[in-house]
Amino acid sequence: MAFAIPNGNGSGTRPRGRRSASIGTLSEMNVVPLVDVVLVLLIIFMVTAQAMQSGLDIQVPEVKQVKETVEDLPIVQVSRGSNLYLNDKPININALGAQIAQRFPNQKNVYLEVDKRAQWDLPVQVMAALKDSHLGIQVVVKEMELPNK
Repeated sequence: MAFAIPNGNGSGTRPRGRRSASIGTLSEMNVVPLVDVVLVLLIIFMVTAQAMQSGLDIQVPEVKQVKETVEDLPIVQVSRGSNLYLNDKPININALGAQIAQRFPNQKNVYLEVDKRAQWDLPVQVMAALKDSHLGIQVVVKEMELPNK
């Protein structure tokens, strides 16, 4: 059983032409794919933000050549446990510049030796303290062992 809905002209048929567009198709944007893409991007950013906050395990590379030197400079060491030493004696970072000036007069450079597993917060603070004391920094690296050929 079929019913015809009158459209105001008295007949049960649909008029043809431009005026029939009011009952025709609706042109709306399909937002489902947009929402899918936004949700995937949100998940990606949530996962990568977690990795950026916790940090990554990075091993500092070893170098192939170490230049020989005969300079005898004070050695500032940062251990893995974030302990600071000046020539194997514990020292406070706030007294670092003054102690170097007192124990090693006329020294303009120091060796900085950092354990590669140490967190870089303390070494960066040490570099800033040495810079404030107008001391040059010579970084100590470990020579890489080359395989025998």
